Amino acid sequence: MPRASRLSARLSTTSPPGSSFTAGADVSELIALIDALPRPLRERVFTHPSFVDERSRSYERLEFLGDSVLDLAVAEALYARFPEFSEGRLTKAWAYVVSRSSCAEVGRTLGLGARLVRGAGAPTGLEIERLSRNRNVLAALVEAALGALFLEHGFERIRPAIVAAFAERIEYAVHSHVDYKTELQEELARLGLAVSYAVTKVEGPPHERQFTCAALIDGREYGSGWGPSKKAAEQAAAREALERLVSERNA
Repeated sequence: MPRASRLSARLSTTSPPGSSFTAGADVSELIALIDALPRPLRERVFTHPSFVDERSRSYERLEFLGDSVLDLAVAEALYARFPEFSEGRLTKAWAYVVSRSSCAEVGRTLGLGARLVRGAGAPTGLEIERLSRNRNVLAALVEAALGALFLEHGFERIRPAIVAAFAERIEYAVHSHVDYKTELQEELARLGLAVSYAVTKVEGPPHERQFTCAALIDGREYGSGWGPSKKAAEQAAAREALERLVSERNA
């Protein structure tokens, strides 16, 4: 089923100093849990709607359930591990982690496409090969598997395996998928403050310019950064200013 669209445009986040998350993803436990599912339930996970006459016999109902299971597991992990994140930052990180593209990447790592090809009722030929590589199908398989595991074990039993499998996606969301200018602006809005940027230095020949920009909050320089363009320099300045604000707030 399609991911909720209400958050689709809010995908960037930043990681204040001191935040940490184990890098990489460990899918071994989730694979073991899927392998151990009762055969009828496991077969349902890998039954594409095109394999059956009645869609209710496909993985779609499990996908519906697994969608909510994934949402809760990721939201709880972010909330617990990043207490310094505002609601906005948590929402942006969460939206990225549970997106269709993110789920599809985890599906590839789990090898779910190959399992679909071997699934009960799966046709042969190019069509099934195409389906096994389709982003939306891979994401649906992940959610269907989580739905089945929830029915079999309940949430608490499977939650650690879900978080471990999505750890790499969470790592990217909180450390690399960043728009520091937006984050700083949102942080300051909550404080009733505003930021402006000023170019303080331009160096180098025209084809190799280096810009230095300052982030000014109420006329005071809170951060400075440099880069090959004004935009890059402003992002670097915003990051430094944001880190300073978080440090002052936590002092």
